Amino acid sequence: MRLDDTHMRPDKAGFLRRRSALPLWADLVWRLGLVFGLIAIVQALHWFGREGLKDNYDNQISFIDVLYFTTVTVTTVGYGDIVPVTPEARLFESVFVTPIRLFVWLIFLGTAYNLFFRNILYRWRMARIQADLHNHIVVTGFGTSGQEAVNELLARGTDPREIVVIDGSETALAIAEALGCNILCGDSTRDRTLTDVAIHRARGMIVSAGRDDTSILITLTARHLAPRLPISIVVRNEDNELPARQAGATTVINPTSFAGLLLAGSTSGKHIADYMADLAASGGRVKLHERAVQPQEIGGPLSAIRTGLGVRIYRDDRPIGFWEAEAQSLQTGDCIIEIVEGDATA
Repeated sequence: MRLDDTHMRPDKAGFLRRRSALPLWADLVWRLGLVFGLIAIVQALHWFGREGLKDNYDNQISFIDVLYFTTVTVTTVGYGDIVPVTPEARLFESVFVTPIRLFVWLIFLGTAYNLFFRNILYRWRMARIQADLHNHIVVTGFGTSGQEAVNELLARGTDPREIVVIDGSETALAIAEALGCNILCGDSTRDRTLTDVAIHRARGMIVSAGRDDTSILITLTARHLAPRLPISIVVRNEDNELPARQAGATTVINPTSFAGLLLAGSTSGKHIADYMADLAASGGRVKLHERAVQPQEIGGPLSAIRTGLGVRIYRDDRPIGFWEAEAQSLQTGDCIIEIVEGDATA
């Protein structure tokens, strides 16, 4: 199940990862090229140093002899009790037997890789990704709400490498990985999981675990690890909005309430709901923008700003409407909410 629905505790710990920059076919070609490149280097060294080789059959070292010796040296030790003695037999060993021998070795190496080396490789890659995580966004839960949030972030120009998605479902994570996001299969209620995604260096966190109690617990866990982190949480029950804020959520969103606002607004005019949706989406003709007050704007009214239409300011986390007297004189530290032109054309 998806973490955004009910699943929160995966059966095994995951590793932080992201989609490889190379497609699968290119990665395979690169690996094959490396193998044959190494064999070619050994072949060349054996050829230039062939005076040091002895053929017990005819005491002459030909190119086929060197090729045979190279393949035997690279793939196996050899005992010398039964050896090919004709060029035809040695060519057969080089061309046909060696690929089969390599395939057998790959089976054993693949087993060792799955049991041991893959964990080492994943931990090394995870450490590299963790070192790059600064000022990123953590999204816990990649169900419907989580996916919409990530899609909207990408539409607004966020680099997918700056997004980390945590979920308990590999199916959901595969979708996030295809978008280019960093992914981690884990339980977001655990300190270790959030520490692995460098939560203390994140610039924001979106919590959409499907269950309100789980989302609140994730918020509590994140808040004690990152006291100043902005946390946006989705709750389905109106009664849980206050506990979510008490848990440390910066922003609490109730999809049901928002849908109710759109429905209610539509009864007052057929264009109100459309405009509200336009403001919320990145692809609309208008959009809301939040920024700090500029030095040249201090002392002037909110209505005088030139970057957009000022509708509200926040002063010491207190909302002030554009019609209020305090909005007639902007102060240092004010946060301005303005309506600006969207990305869509008329």
